[in-house]
Amino acid sequence: MYTQLAFALDRVKAMAPDHPEWKDTQPFKAVLEGDLKTLAAAGQKGILEIVGATHAGMSTADFEAIVSEWLAKAKHPKFDESYTELVYQPMLELLAYLRDNDFKTFIVSGGGIEFMRPWTEEIYGIPPEQVVGSSFKTEYKVVDGKPALIRSEAIDFIDDKTGKPLGINSHIGRRPIAAFGNSAGDAQMLEWTGSCDGARLMMLVFHDDKDREYAYGRANGLPDTPFGTFPQSLMDEASP
Repeated sequence: MYTQLAFALDRVKAMAPDHPEWKDTQPFKAVLEGDLKTLAAAGQKGILEIVGATHAGMSTADFEAIVSEWLAKAKHPKFDESYTELVYQPMLELLAYLRDNDFKTFIVSGGGIEFMRPWTEEIYGIPPEQVVGSSFKTEYKVVDGKPALIRSEAIDFIDDKTGKPLGINSHIGRRPIAAFGNSAGDAQMLEWTGSCDGARLMMLVFHDDKDREYAYGRANGLPDTPFGTFPQSLMDEASP
Protein backbone atom coordinates (compact mmCIF):
# COMPACT_ATOMS: atom_id res chain seq x y z
CA MET A 1 0.00 0.00 0.00
CA TYR A 2 1.22 3.49 -0.75
CA THR A 3 2.31 5.27 2.43
CA GLN A 4 0.05 8.19 1.60
CA LEU A 5 -2.96 5.87 1.40
CA ALA A 6 -2.14 4.50 4.87
CA PHE A 7 -2.12 8.13 6.03
CA ALA A 8 -5.48 8.79 4.34
CA LEU A 9 -7.09 5.71 5.94
CA ASP A 10 -5.91 6.83 9.37
CA ARG A 11 -7.30 10.30 8.63
CA VAL A 12 -10.72 8.79 7.83
CA LYS A 13 -10.77 7.13 11.25
CA ALA A 14 -9.62 10.30 13.00
CA MET A 15 -12.20 12.47 11.21
CA ALA A 16 -15.09 9.97 11.44
CA PRO A 17 -16.67 11.47 14.61
CA ASP A 18 -17.29 14.68 12.63
CA HIS A 19 -18.73 12.72 9.69
CA PRO A 20 -21.35 10.25 10.99
CA GLU A 21 -22.61 9.81 7.42
CA TRP A 22 -19.42 7.92 6.58
CA LYS A 23 -20.66 4.88 8.52
CA ASP A 24 -23.14 4.23 5.71
CA THR A 25 -21.27 5.72 2.74
CA GLN A 26 -18.75 3.87 0.60
CA PRO A 27 -15.78 3.86 0.37
CA PHE A 28 -15.58 5.40 3.87
CA LYS A 29 -17.71 2.60 5.35
CA ALA A 30 -15.19 0.04 4.10
CA VAL A 31 -12.31 1.94 5.71
CA LEU A 32 -14.05 2.19 9.07
CA GLU A 33 -14.93 -1.53 8.99
CA GLY A 34 -11.46 -2.61 7.84
CA ASP A 35 -12.98 -4.08 4.68
CA LEU A 36 -9.99 -3.81 2.36
CA LYS A 37 -11.60 -6.02 -0.30
CA THR A 38 -14.45 -3.56 -0.80
CA LEU A 39 -12.00 -0.67 -0.66
CA ALA A 40 -9.86 -2.26 -3.39
CA ALA A 41 -12.97 -2.78 -5.51
CA ALA A 42 -13.62 0.98 -5.35
CA GLY A 43 -10.46 1.43 -7.45
CA GLN A 44 -8.78 4.71 -8.20
CA LYS A 45 -12.09 6.59 -8.00
CA GLY A 46 -12.65 5.46 -4.43
CA ILE A 47 -9.08 6.20 -3.39
CA LEU A 48 -9.25 9.70 -4.85
CA GLU A 49 -12.53 10.28 -3.01
CA ILE A 50 -10.91 9.30 0.29
CA VAL A 51 -7.80 11.37 -0.37
CA GLY A 52 -9.87 14.37 -1.40
CA ALA A 53 -12.03 14.23 1.72
CA THR A 54 -9.09 13.81 4.10
CA HIS A 55 -6.51 16.13 2.50
CA ALA A 56 -8.60 19.20 1.63
CA GLY A 57 -10.29 22.15 3.33
CA MET A 58 -7.17 23.29 5.17
CA SER A 59 -4.13 25.44 4.55
CA THR A 60 -0.94 23.99 3.13
CA ALA A 61 0.78 24.82 6.44
CA ASP A 62 -1.86 22.93 8.46
CA PHE A 63 -1.62 19.95 6.11
CA GLU A 64 2.17 19.87 6.50
CA ALA A 65 1.79 19.84 10.28
CA ILE A 66 -0.72 16.95 10.14
CA VAL A 67 1.57 14.91 7.87
CA SER A 68 4.61 15.52 10.11
CA GLU A 69 2.67 14.54 13.24
CA TRP A 70 1.39 11.34 11.62
CA LEU A 71 4.85 10.31 10.38
CA ALA A 72 6.27 10.82 13.87
CA LYS A 73 3.78 8.32 15.35
CA ALA A 74 2.61 5.88 12.63
CA LYS A 75 4.03 2.36 12.44
CA HIS A 76 4.03 0.08 9.42
CA PRO A 77 1.67 -2.86 10.13
CA LYS A 78 4.03 -5.50 8.69
CA PHE A 79 7.39 -4.30 10.00
CA ASP A 80 6.32 -2.36 13.13
CA GLU A 81 8.71 0.46 12.24
CA SER A 82 8.08 4.07 11.35
CA TYR A 83 7.55 4.64 7.63
CA THR A 84 10.59 6.90 7.39
CA GLU A 85 12.77 4.02 8.66
CA LEU A 86 11.56 1.79 5.81
CA VAL A 87 12.84 3.68 2.78
CA TYR A 88 14.77 1.63 0.23
CA GLN A 89 18.42 1.48 1.32
CA PRO A 90 19.95 0.88 -2.15
CA MET A 91 18.18 4.03 -3.42
CA LEU A 92 19.60 6.08 -0.53
CA GLU A 93 23.08 4.84 -1.44
CA LEU A 94 22.55 5.65 -5.11
CA LEU A 95 21.31 9.17 -4.33
CA ALA A 96 24.35 9.82 -2.14
CA TYR A 97 26.69 8.50 -4.86
CA LEU A 98 25.11 10.70 -7.53
CA ARG A 99 25.31 13.83 -5.39
CA ASP A 100 28.93 13.05 -4.48
CA ASN A 101 29.60 13.11 -8.23
CA ASP A 102 27.89 16.47 -8.82
CA PHE A 103 24.50 15.21 -10.03
CA LYS A 104 21.33 16.95 -8.93
CA THR A 105 18.68 14.51 -7.68
CA PHE A 106 14.88 14.71 -7.74
CA ILE A 107 11.93 12.64 -6.56
CA VAL A 108 9.26 12.14 -9.23
CA SER A 109 6.34 10.27 -7.66
CA GLY A 110 2.65 9.65 -8.06
CA GLY A 111 2.33 10.60 -4.39
CA GLY A 112 1.09 13.99 -3.30
CA ILE A 113 3.74 16.67 -3.61
CA GLU A 114 2.75 18.30 -0.31
CA PHE A 115 2.61 14.92 1.45
CA MET A 116 6.24 14.24 0.48
CA ARG A 117 7.86 17.65 0.87
CA PRO A 118 7.78 17.84 4.71
CA TRP A 119 10.14 14.87 5.08
CA THR A 120 12.07 14.14 1.86
CA GLU A 121 15.01 16.42 2.70
CA GLU A 122 15.70 14.73 6.05
CA ILE A 123 15.21 11.19 4.74
CA TYR A 124 16.41 11.33 1.12
CA GLY A 125 18.51 14.50 1.10
CA ILE A 126 16.15 15.97 -1.49
CA PRO A 127 14.81 19.47 -0.68
CA PRO A 128 11.15 20.45 -1.27
CA GLU A 129 11.87 22.30 -4.51
CA GLN A 130 13.27 19.08 -6.02
CA VAL A 131 10.11 17.03 -5.38
CA VAL A 132 7.66 16.44 -8.24
CA GLY A 133 4.31 14.84 -7.43
CA SER A 134 0.55 14.87 -7.76
CA SER A 135 -1.32 17.90 -6.49
CA PHE A 136 -4.69 19.33 -5.51
CA LYS A 137 -5.94 22.68 -6.69
CA THR A 138 -5.00 25.36 -4.17
CA GLU A 139 -6.52 28.80 -3.63
CA TYR A 140 -5.08 31.97 -2.15
CA LYS A 141 -7.33 33.29 0.63
CA VAL A 142 -7.09 35.67 3.54
CA VAL A 143 -8.08 33.80 6.71
CA ASP A 144 -8.38 35.72 10.01
CA GLY A 145 -6.48 38.57 8.41
CA LYS A 146 -3.57 36.39 7.24
CA PRO A 147 -2.79 35.11 3.71
CA ALA A 148 -3.15 31.35 3.35
CA LEU A 149 -3.05 28.73 0.60
CA ILE A 150 -6.16 26.57 0.99
CA ARG A 151 -6.32 23.06 -0.44
CA SER A 152 -9.50 22.06 -2.33
CA GLU A 153 -10.81 18.57 -3.11
CA ALA A 154 -10.27 19.06 -6.84
CA ILE A 155 -7.32 17.24 -8.38
CA ASP A 156 -4.92 19.56 -10.18
CA PHE A 157 -2.38 17.06 -11.57
CA ILE A 158 -1.67 13.30 -11.39
CA ASP A 159 2.06 12.62 -11.61
CA ASP A 160 1.88 9.04 -12.82
CA LYS A 161 2.40 7.20 -16.11
CA THR A 162 2.22 9.79 -18.92
CA GLY A 163 1.99 12.50 -16.27
CA LYS A 164 5.57 11.93 -15.09
CA PRO A 165 7.30 13.38 -18.18
CA LEU A 166 4.85 16.30 -18.01
CA GLY A 167 5.64 16.87 -14.35
CA ILE A 168 9.38 16.75 -15.01
CA ASN A 169 9.06 19.24 -17.83
CA SER A 170 6.85 21.58 -15.80
CA HIS A 171 8.81 21.50 -12.53
CA ILE A 172 12.38 20.88 -13.67
CA GLY A 173 12.56 22.00 -17.30
CA ARG A 174 15.33 19.55 -18.17
CA ARG A 175 15.22 16.00 -19.47
CA PRO A 176 16.81 13.60 -16.96
CA ILE A 177 20.20 12.03 -17.57
CA ALA A 178 19.20 9.03 -15.45
CA ALA A 179 15.86 7.81 -14.15
CA PHE A 180 14.87 4.96 -11.86
CA GLY A 181 11.50 3.29 -11.36
CA ASN A 182 9.86 0.22 -9.86
CA SER A 183 6.50 -0.25 -11.59
CA ALA A 184 4.54 0.17 -14.80
CA GLY A 185 3.72 3.72 -13.70
CA ASP A 186 7.35 4.67 -14.40
CA ALA A 187 7.52 3.37 -17.98
CA GLN A 188 6.83 6.67 -19.75
CA MET A 189 9.36 8.52 -17.58
CA LEU A 190 12.03 5.98 -18.53
CA GLU A 191 11.07 6.11 -22.21
CA TRP A 192 11.24 9.90 -22.24
CA THR A 193 14.59 9.90 -20.46
CA GLY A 194 16.11 7.61 -23.07
CA SER A 195 14.62 9.18 -26.18
CA CYS A 196 17.29 11.78 -26.92
CA ASP A 197 20.96 11.85 -27.89
CA GLY A 198 23.78 11.31 -25.42
CA ALA A 199 24.45 8.82 -22.67
CA ARG A 200 21.37 7.99 -20.61
CA LEU A 201 20.66 5.45 -17.88
CA MET A 202 17.21 3.98 -17.23
CA MET A 203 16.77 1.37 -14.50
CA LEU A 204 13.94 -0.64 -12.97
CA VAL A 205 14.00 -2.09 -9.47
CA PHE A 206 12.44 -5.55 -9.56
CA HIS A 207 10.84 -6.20 -6.17
CA ASP A 208 10.98 -9.95 -5.53
CA ASP A 209 11.90 -10.26 -1.84
CA LYS A 210 8.65 -11.06 -0.05
CA ASP A 211 10.32 -11.58 3.35
CA ARG A 212 12.50 -8.50 3.75
CA GLU A 213 10.34 -6.25 1.59
CA TYR A 214 7.70 -7.16 -1.04
CA ALA A 215 7.23 -9.25 -4.14
CA TYR A 216 4.67 -8.10 -6.67
CA GLY A 217 3.64 -8.03 -10.32
CA ARG A 218 3.04 -10.53 -13.08
CA ALA A 219 6.77 -10.76 -13.81
CA ASN A 220 7.00 -12.41 -10.38
CA GLY A 221 4.19 -14.81 -11.27
CA LEU A 222 1.94 -12.81 -8.97
CA PRO A 223 -1.22 -10.88 -9.79
CA ASP A 224 -0.95 -7.14 -10.19
CA THR A 225 -2.54 -5.10 -7.43
CA PRO A 226 -3.63 -1.44 -7.37
CA PHE A 227 -0.28 -0.75 -5.68
CA GLY A 228 2.20 -3.09 -7.37
CA THR A 229 2.09 -3.36 -11.16
CA PHE A 230 5.09 -4.91 -12.88
CA PRO A 231 3.94 -6.72 -16.03
CA GLN A 232 6.09 -9.21 -17.93
CA SER A 233 6.16 -6.79 -20.87
CA LEU A 234 8.08 -4.30 -18.69
CA MET A 235 10.59 -7.00 -17.78
CA ASP A 236 10.95 -7.93 -21.45
CA GLU A 237 11.82 -4.32 -22.38
CA ALA A 238 14.61 -4.15 -19.80
CA SER A 239 18.04 -5.73 -20.22
CA PRO A 240 18.83 -7.48 -16.91
